[in-house]
Amino acid sequence: MVYDGALWIGEDRGEKLCIHPGMANRHGLIAGATGTGKTVTLKVMAESFSDMGVPVFLADVKGDLAGMCRPGEDRPEIRERAESLGLKETGFEYQGYPVCFWDIFAEKGLPLRTTISEMGPTLLSRLMGLTDTQADVLTIVFRIADEEGLLLLDTKDLRSMLQYVSENNKEYASMYGSLPRQSINSILRNLAALEEQGADRFFGEPALDIRDWFRQGFQGKGMVNILHSESLIHNAKMYSTFMLWMMSELFEVLPEAGECAKPKMVFFFDEAHLLFDDAPKVLMQKLEQVVKLVRSKGVGIYFITQSPKDIPDGILGQLGNKIQHSLHAYTPAEQKAVRAAADSFRVNPEFDTRKAIGELGIGEALISFLDKDGIPSVVRRARILPPQSLMGPIDLAERKTEIENQVLFAKYGTPVDRDSAYEFFQRKLKRQEAEEKQQQELEARRKEEEKAAREAAKEQQRQEKELAREAEQKARREEREVQQKERARKRAVSSVGKSAAGTIGREVGNEIGKNIGGSFGKRLGGNIGAAMGRGIFGTLFGK
Repeated sequence: MVYDGALWIGEDRGEKLCIHPGMANRHGLIAGATGTGKTVTLKVMAESFSDMGVPVFLADVKGDLAGMCRPGEDRPEIRERAESLGLKETGFEYQGYPVCFWDIFAEKGLPLRTTISEMGPTLLSRLMGLTDTQADVLTIVFRIADEEGLLLLDTKDLRSMLQYVSENNKEYASMYGSLPRQSINSILRNLAALEEQGADRFFGEPALDIRDWFRQGFQGKGMVNILHSESLIHNAKMYSTFMLWMMSELFEVLPEAGECAKPKMVFFFDEAHLLFDDAPKVLMQKLEQVVKLVRSKGVGIYFITQSPKDIPDGILGQLGNKIQHSLHAYTPAEQKAVRAAADSFRVNPEFDTRKAIGELGIGEALISFLDKDGIPSVVRRARILPPQSLMGPIDLAERKTEIENQVLFAKYGTPVDRDSAYEFFQRKLKRQEAEEKQQQELEARRKEEEKAAREAAKEQQRQEKELAREAEQKARREEREVQQKERARKRAVSSVGKSAAGTIGREVGNEIGKNIGGSFGKRLGGNIGAAMGRGIFGTLFGK
């Protein structure tokens, strides 16, 4: 509730204990064991900030904060506390508050996304549980992507980038040193495991513009942004890394505001110990810097955890507004935690702080707020006001209606897959495949042409051989014909010679026979003459 311009949180023997709005951005702590009333205190504070017109962010790790969008129920215990604190006379009434539901897994709220680039290599390395060497490799991969103008928006962009660097390792080795292939493979395996946990839904667009949380709802009340975290809290790394990213984003996005009459926004980080577990030194230094400086941008941060010892000293010292619920002290470690919690308050001589921490009942707390001058008040033992909104969950149908009726539903409800590194490498791969296909086709065509040329050459050689064979055969035929003609000529000449020689021989023989005597001599002379004639002409003309 808002009382006299301040945030009324509790009451001590009729005195109202309030947070001065000008000191609300000096951060704070809500601590106490499980079941002591931390969630009620968180709700009362969130309602008070909303009543003042200050937007709020809180993580709903148990599912019982969703009821803030509905008026509270008039239950006996709430009525009794309201009456005992005199709240009816101060304007206490059951009412709902403007609520915007968010969910990293996009199941029970508007999808809450960020991009790989906005998360950055440091937080992403923590989220994936990388070694120092692997984290260094991832940082270089981010740098290469930045230098080459490649957007890393979602997990498939990062995977494509890692594969690209791995394939071109030698090219980058001269500039960045060796990027071990086994480190890149380990990062890829961790990325796949992260996707199995739902990171593929968390990384993408439209990415959250954190300025959309700086809104007011009906009647000028600050918007209560509730992150559904029942599933998320089971993945401590993802939950804590998201919270760390959000604080870093606040610091980087918001302008300096100087001294504000009231905060621009207040963030409640439940299960705060998860933020600091296993956080590397460089991250802790950045976190301490953010907590220290973000208040100058008008932002208040309140950590909710079981014990103050869960908060590093460098951050605990920045928390000016403290609410300490009961702590158990059964073991030496628990007793030490109680002493540390008691010692963080200014002493009130009216009671023993350390003893009081163990005696507090449900709904009671030790309180110390900063006054207008920023000085912590002495510790007070107080009763916390009851919440005005519904304590508990709402059914899924109501939640769905609330989500779809949000003005931001049109902006964040549908995912967008913008052109980024993955698409760039897909296009490059398609070009390479097309070039390879073209090269293969050219090679196939070249081989076909070579084959055709070889076959044509063979055919030409065959034809030339055939022509040569035919020419040779023709020459042989012609030679045979010439030889035949020559033999025929010789036979003809021989025949003519023989005939002429016989005739002449016979005539000569006849003449010789007649002279020798009678017809017998004529015949004998003719034959002798013919033989002589053939012999002579045979010698002259051939046989």
